[in-house]
Amino acid sequence: MVVDLTLDKNLFLTHLDAEDNLDALGKIADNLYNYNYVEKNYRQAVLEREEDYPTGLPSHWPIVAIPHAAYKLVKKTTISVATLSHPVKFHDMGDVNNILDVDVIIMMAIGQPHGQVEMLQKIVSVIQDDSLRNKIFNAHNSTELYQLFNELFK
Repeated sequence: MVVDLTLDKNLFLTHLDAEDNLDALGKIADNLYNYNYVEKNYRQAVLEREEDYPTGLPSHWPIVAIPHAAYKLVKKTTISVATLSHPVKFHDMGDVNNILDVDVIIMMAIGQPHGQVEMLQKIVSVIQDDSLRNKIFNAHNSTELYQLFNELFK
């Protein structure tokens, strides 16, 4: 696992209201910036990367997206997790013609060039667990969501 991962309760958002996927990504990236985890241009980098390399992962409900941007824009390695108040459309990372209704966004902010692969493997193992995805989506508040991930990343 990535050695210097910091989990911050302020980065766990429940019932985030977003007009579309870009609005959701922007809000999460802005929050990462506001808590000093990423550089100012991280937001733009995430939005641009999403256009070229979609991050929606097909699965049973709830569906997850796992966006990120270049490690050079990250000050401290972390993840931000948001459950959405209503699904937003993302393109499937494996088939860009497939549109997914995403309910959960796990944004990675990884500060090492090779750390993304490790983090992605961990997150995908979480996402593949139907019960765990449901627990994530059904977390009542940021504290509950944070505690869930704190247990997973121990």
